[in-house]
Amino acid sequence: MSSLKEGDMRSAILILITLFFILGCARIKVEAPADPIKLDISMRLDVYQHVQKDIDAIESIVSGDKKEIKSPDDKQGFLGYFNSYAFAQEEKGLSPEVEQAALRRRNRSNEIISLQQKAIIGENKAGLIEIRNALGDSSAEQLVKAENDDRMLIYYSLAKKNNAPVEEIQKLYAARLQKDAPSGTPIEVFNQSSSAFEWKIK
Repeated sequence: MSSLKEGDMRSAILILITLFFILGCARIKVEAPADPIKLDISMRLDVYQHVQKDIDAIESIVSGDKKEIKSPDDKQGFLGYFNSYAFAQEEKGLSPEVEQAALRRRNRSNEIISLQQKAIIGENKAGLIEIRNALGDSSAEQLVKAENDDRMLIYYSLAKKNNAPVEEIQKLYAARLQKDAPSGTPIEVFNQSSSAFEWKIK
């Protein structure tokens, strides 16, 4: 009888130990994914912040806030180009291609602002400009094409630099460009009530 009881006790203890290890392992498996999820979120925020800094740097060139930037057509020639390249590299790490695209945008910015104020061209949801009122003027179409080409060059460069989808870069940039656009500019924004993008006058 006593040997039977000892065998039962040993079996019970063995079962309890086995259950303990099974439950312990199961709990570890449930908790393990928590760290990688937090890491992914912090990386996304980091990319967002870097992109915003790049956008600020580029738009400072376009608006002419940085007086040190020289036009590629500056009479100083190579020295003017070197100064602008060195400034961009030192301050924000912009590539020469992005900087030159920003300088070309700067050169045509007055024309674009004038057309925006007249509601002739607008800022769409993808960070590009569109002709909203037909003019029959080929110069306006050429202006829009040149501007959009330079903007797309910038978007693709920022996407590659920050390892982010180009569509996300365009969304962030569109918000900035619409915010900076003058009053009277048509802008394409999301309407919560209709759940669709619509054009409105800023």
